Amino acid sequence: MTTGIALAVYGLLLVAGALAVWRRPAFAVYLWIVGLAVHNTVGAALYGAGLRGGALTAIQAWKELLLAVAFARVAVHVLRSRALPFRPGIVDALAVAYGALVCVYAVIPQHVLGGSADGHAVGLALKHDLVPVGAYFLGRSLVVRREELVRVAWTIVGAAVVVAALGLIDVYAISISWWRNSAVVPYFNKHLGYDYHGTGGLPENFIYNVGGDKPFLRRLVSVFLSPLATAYMLLVALLVAVALRRHVRVLVAACVVVAAGLLFTFSRSSLIALAAGLVVLGFAQRRWWPVAVAAATIGVSVAWVHVFPDLAPTGRFTQADIVYQHKQAQKHPGGTGNPISPNEPSFRNHLTSLWDGAHTVIHHPQGYGLGNAGQTASRTETPIKAGESNYTEMGAETGILGSILWTAWVVAVFVALVRKARRTHWWAALGVASAFGAALVLGVQTDVIGDPWMGYVLWSLAGLVLAADAVRGSDPWAGSPTDAGRRSDPDSGRRTKARSARGLPAGS
Repeated sequence: MTTGIALAVYGLLLVAGALAVWRRPAFAVYLWIVGLAVHNTVGAALYGAGLRGGALTAIQAWKELLLAVAFARVAVHVLRSRALPFRPGIVDALAVAYGALVCVYAVIPQHVLGGSADGHAVGLALKHDLVPVGAYFLGRSLVVRREELVRVAWTIVGAAVVVAALGLIDVYAISISWWRNSAVVPYFNKHLGYDYHGTGGLPENFIYNVGGDKPFLRRLVSVFLSPLATAYMLLVALLVAVALRRHVRVLVAACVVVAAGLLFTFSRSSLIALAAGLVVLGFAQRRWWPVAVAAATIGVSVAWVHVFPDLAPTGRFTQADIVYQHKQAQKHPGGTGNPISPNEPSFRNHLTSLWDGAHTVIHHPQGYGLGNAGQTASRTETPIKAGESNYTEMGAETGILGSILWTAWVVAVFVALVRKARRTHWWAALGVASAFGAALVLGVQTDVIGDPWMGYVLWSLAGLVLAADAVRGSDPWAGSPTDAGRRSDPDSGRRTKARSARGLPAGS
């Protein structure tokens, strides 16, 4: 009964969303911004309500289905107009080359490459590797006015405020025992296939272990059910907000909430990436103040490591947790709960995984095939050949060539965004370039595209921004001239002249 009701409601919502996306494909981006933030929370709630197996998997495929609908709508437009909506360039060629190589590796038998992934793992890896390509090309294909990106930016900032606020309420108002007894544990373990050994079976990074049997520190996980995924979204929102700089008082208030949420995720890598994004912003703007803010961010990060233990809510391990931790301590001696020590387990694991992944790529240059690396291998009980870093994971699956193509493509996207930002000083190019640069830094030591919000939203934004110069003539989704909005405003010409007189770009 529960399954039938859930599928019926899902069908109605999916049809409504699909119709909206068919009418205006850019609507998919809005749905991803909001929907992917609550994706895991809704999934866990449905699991707790009795939904299982293929029915729940089908419901969670909404994001891929909307991407397919948007591409179908674009394809119809291309067939009717007999022309691509953008002019292909080197960045697009690299994306096609990388995507093609991934598809080739998906059909190569595993035993030929020495891999051991089954068909399910290959399918998950194929989706994981191609989602950024699909999102990027959708963004490139959408003909939207620049004003559309203002609405997208406010949607990101607004959603981030809600995510941060809910997370801050959660860490202080909801006990860890409630989380241990919630559907989150079996949802991650039995439905998604993750073998977590955190307190009560929760993901290990749900809390921060200070060492020994001392009380642990709560980390902000919010509706993402992950401190890292939450931190990545809040990071992007902050950089977009800094670049937007409209309705400054509202943005400042929003940034205060979002920044507080980011700090309580206790994601040190995200704070470093935020500083890197601010440096990119300063370089693109040809201004020093973002670099000064980046330096201040590093200072705050160092101070926060010492302050967080005194402010964060705490919790105690169960007896089963303590037994498991003692066994792990015997297997991996020398660990410490000091977050600035090189022997801190999280920091050490990141470095070890990065080194082991690089070693694998160098000594097995042909790759092991899709599904043999990262979280895909973890979910499917496949021996993990590389983890943590997007760059080494790609190499472990698709060989050195795959790692080179992936790196060349994302770097080319980044360079194109920075060049456009420096040339136009357009706020959207500035914000997305800085956020994309931060993501590339994160990708060195984590699977940043393994977070669907980043894979769908950030890569589609990159495509949208790079396509903006191609917006000419009519907008096929609105049925009106692209510049009609500007022409219908009798004051737009006077404002453009005024901005030019002050030395400001007309389109910023």
